Parts: sequence; C-alpha cells; structure tokens
Amino acid sequence: MIEVKQISTEDTYKIRLEVLRKNIPKPFKFDGDFDNDTIHLGAYSNNNLIAVSSYMRVINSNFKGFQYQLRGMATLEKFQGLGAGKAMIEKSFLILKNKNINCIWCNAREIAVPFYKKLGFNIFGSKFDIDYIGTHYVMYKYL
Repeated sequence: MIEVKQISTEDTYKIRLEVLRKNIPKPFKFDGDFDNDTIHLGAYSNNNLIAVSSYMRVINSNFKGFQYQLRGMATLEKFQGLGAGKAMIEKSFLILKNKNINCIWCNAREIAVPFYKKLGFNIFGSKFDIDYIGTHYVMYKYL
C-alpha cells in the first residue's frame, strides 16, 4: 500500500538525483524549493520513501487563475508502476483545491505524457527539448 505525505525539501533530493539527474549536468535542487508556498510530497511503501514530487507557485501566462507548477516527479525504478505517482498527484489535487488553486501545470517528459493524460492533464503547445534530458511538453489541468 502506498502512503503519501508532505515531506521536507531535503527529503526530495536523493530520489531527484537518482531518477532525474543521474549523470546529467543539471541541478536537482530547484529555485523555489524553500518558498513558503511550496509543497513537497513523498510516497512511501513499507515506511520507505519511494517517490517524490514538488509543487511550486509559478505563473505561466498561458493559463488562467492561481497556479502551481509540478516539478521533480520521480519514482525509484524498482517501484515504478505501483501507483506512487498517481497517488501523489491525486493528493496534490486535494491540497491545491483547498488552497483555491485553479490550475496545475508541468513540463512533462515525452515518455510521461500518457501518465499525465490518464490523470486529466492536457498538452499545451508544441514539444520542446531540454538539454541532456530530451523532449518535453507543457501539460496542464484545471482543478
């Protein structure tokens, strides 16, 4: 069973580095990590942290209302496919709705687009590349 709870900024770093930045010269510490409005979620299996995600108050002029950007979604490889990502996103929807947030958006890796679509996200605009990481799409969902 997956349990999702809020975690500290520092708790996200090990999994971000392992899953998202291994052998990639990009930072795993993000601007906004320590902002008062930022939310970090962790998914646990048998009391072990297996996945992380961060939600930051970032405005994208393509979307209306109060917004948060999802960043740093990562699940340890041996735990992928067990529902940790879905559980964190669903928990974020509840938290953000309670904060009267209208829209959540992210820069989704191409491989993750089907995952986000299943959760009700839509693609905005054209694909784009991020150095060392690959093709991405901006995706969003109004809450």
